[in-house]
Amino acid sequence: MDDATRKLYEERGLGRRQGAGKRPAVVVVDLNYGFTDPESPLYCDAETAVPANVRVLEAAREAGCPIAFTTLEYDEAGQRVAKAFIDKVPTLLTLEAGSRWSKVDERLGPRPDEPVLMKLFASAFFGTALSAYLAAAHVDTVVVTGASTSGCVRATAVDALQHGYRVVVPREAVTDRAEGPHEASLFDIDQKYGDVVSVDEAVEMLRAADYRVAVEA
Repeated sequence: MDDATRKLYEERGLGRRQGAGKRPAVVVVDLNYGFTDPESPLYCDAETAVPANVRVLEAAREAGCPIAFTTLEYDEAGQRVAKAFIDKVPTLLTLEAGSRWSKVDERLGPRPDEPVLMKLFASAFFGTALSAYLAAAHVDTVVVTGASTSGCVRATAVDALQHGYRVVVPREAVTDRAEGPHEASLFDIDQKYGDVVSVDEAVEMLRAADYRVAVEA
């Protein structure tokens, strides 16, 4: 983003740091083969994002942080529900129910206690059990990773804020199809909805998480 725009946003009071809480969760958005395999029409450049996500997940697992994955998957009923979305982005039909494309990339290896939430639209919160999962764990911060930065990642970051969570987006752990939308969305998230940080910062924050003491119901 150009210096004039950054200065304008600063003058208008945008872009302050939220800071993270003590009980973060990681939400990995749509890093299925449809987004990580170059053979897919939905492919986003995942060469940096996948290894960055592995680092984030390792830190979160070591600290006992809740982790959830999402994927998009469309059976016949889902196609009817999401018709307007599919009309806008017909290549979403690549993510046919039961196909390899809708499966989370095995390099990220979701564990049995890490839910994989099926969704039909952009936000990880919309039409899924994510809110209940985070509430049950008394989460205060959501670390959003995945694809695409300008689509499902941004929608999830906005909804996380609107559900009352602090939002952290590790820059290297999100990806898109083109640099322009990717950078513009990171700037927008950082100015309005959460903190865009390095993977190193995110890993340090996750390792400092405090899940040792259960929160009273």
